[in-house]
Amino acid sequence: MAGNLTTGGTQDHPANTNGKSANNNSLVVCFGELLIDFVPTVGGVSLAEAPAFKKAPGGAPANVAVGVSKLGGSSAFIGKVGDDEFGYMLADILKQNNVDNSGMRFDHSARTALAFVTLRADGEREFLFFRHPSADMRLHESELDINLIKQAKIFHYGSISLIEEPCKSAHLAAMNIAKRSGSILSYDPNLRLPLWPSAEAGRNGIMSIWDQADLIKVSEDEITFLTGGDDPYDDNVVMKKLFHPNLKLLVVTEGSAGCRYYTKAFKGRVPGIEVKPVDTTGAGDAFVSGLLSRLASDLKLFQDEKRLREALFFANACGAITVTERGAIPALPTKKAVLDALNKFSAS
Repeated sequence: MAGNLTTGGTQDHPANTNGKSANNNSLVVCFGELLIDFVPTVGGVSLAEAPAFKKAPGGAPANVAVGVSKLGGSSAFIGKVGDDEFGYMLADILKQNNVDNSGMRFDHSARTALAFVTLRADGEREFLFFRHPSADMRLHESELDINLIKQAKIFHYGSISLIEEPCKSAHLAAMNIAKRSGSILSYDPNLRLPLWPSAEAGRNGIMSIWDQADLIKVSEDEITFLTGGDDPYDDNVVMKKLFHPNLKLLVVTEGSAGCRYYTKAFKGRVPGIEVKPVDTTGAGDAFVSGLLSRLASDLKLFQDEKRLREALFFANACGAITVTERGAIPALPTKKAVLDALNKFSAS
């Protein structure tokens, strides 16, 4: 595929020409990993027992970018894939979903990351990663699309991109550019412990950028891990150990039970929507995309509890709809699907 050669043995992919996110004052830019998930064609089996696997696009930041776009928002993705068939397939999937992929880079010497994801009988996942190293780990600071980052109203990222250099330095540089440009920094740690050298390294790495975020979404399991085993339901634990002075909003997701929220001025809980789960892959990313899509058009959500609760209920519905189908990106809902679900819920 033709393109302009950039530093680090990479190739620019042609910019997304749909014009949806360029110079948009509600742009959500997502930074991090984009990979191929291989999911068993049947549920409730180990990797060894799976009769076959179906490939699907994955990677939490990319899922969020697609989620925002499918909800009618404006989004872009920055990250690196291999100069291979899977890498170009992923770039095209972003483009098909109206995500600006002009910040993607392609590595000639490392492959696109792969993850085998098993679906247990209860719909929960287990992971086996192939990243030795994968292309997403090899993004250099010099390859960042600085102008795209500067356009972000919200800059969203995880922690997987902090594990290895040179991607870690690229991640930190991108955060600094976004912060200096006035972007809201959104952080979903998305703990994947097998990818870190040790539990301690994972905890330290995730917490190393904690106090720079304006918005943090964390799960109950992640609270237990990050606090060294403390009760994730104890508000005092959350406020004392995880809430920091610069934080505008901390959200704790509780699966089908909904979520809790904490700001300097108020805190509370928003109920979830009960559904029959098929596959929980991407549920947290759908939640984040629902929240960010609302926040991008209304930054006053941080100060208005009523509007914040409405946005969080919308985000809960996004997560609920996603678990009723297999895969992450294919299951991410449209705005109409979410509003229909909310109407059905309120009528019941």
